[in-house]
Amino acid sequence: MGALDGKRVLIMGVANERSIAWGCAKAMADAGAELAFTYQSEMMLKRVEPLAQSVGSDILIPADVSDDASMDAAFVALQEKWDRLDCVVHAIAFSDKNELTGRIIDTSRENFRNSLSISCYSLIDVSKRASQMMTEGGTILTMTYQGSNKVTPFYNVMGVAKAALESAVRYLANDLGPDGIRVNAISPGPMKTLAGAAIGGARKTFKFTERNAPLRANATLEAIGATAVYLASDGGACTSGEILHVDGGFHVLGMPQVDNIQG
Repeated sequence: MGALDGKRVLIMGVANERSIAWGCAKAMADAGAELAFTYQSEMMLKRVEPLAQSVGSDILIPADVSDDASMDAAFVALQEKWDRLDCVVHAIAFSDKNELTGRIIDTSRENFRNSLSISCYSLIDVSKRASQMMTEGGTILTMTYQGSNKVTPFYNVMGVAKAALESAVRYLANDLGPDGIRVNAISPGPMKTLAGAAIGGARKTFKFTERNAPLRANATLEAIGATAVYLASDGGACTSGEILHVDGGFHVLGMPQVDNIQG
């Protein structure tokens, strides 16, 4: 028996086979979960559909987290397929990449608003909708990054958005705990994903963390997926409001490894 046998999981944010959301989806399907997927556009549907089919899912629902009407329709469509929901994987974030290269002091009001709305408020909105279907309790998972609490090159307003997201995780965990719903975030290190590639210096950051992390390795999709399975399973029954790092231990460092200090 798989750790997630009989569980119904909504996956939000798959862009391609290298997406963190896909790493979670694949691991959860392997653990026995039944999956549904959302997609933002017809272009994204072409990428997501074959992946969904590969794990036996034919539930693909359009959803734009910046549009209330779209979200209304998405959860109506989901309710037509399923009478309950056990888990949501929220792997959605956005910022104008042109505003990640300079200084945060130059962030525009519009990009700040969009970044916080899509990267943070969307979790609150999704949690409200999903929790109404979690009649037997459940799990809500989102994805963050250590740029939320430590200054990281080229991260800028996304660091602020992820800090807000992590705070939202704690408040949502408290709100939904009495209903048996757990809310947690996974914090991977740098990943070679479509979203990660949009951040300036991505290759240098990836190599730097790999050389300096205590495990001398970056996270893999398999490790992140296995963490998602744990949090959604009975093994994670008493874990809520947590920011769980999956980064080879890099988050514990105060300085690079001695062999990598220039001077």
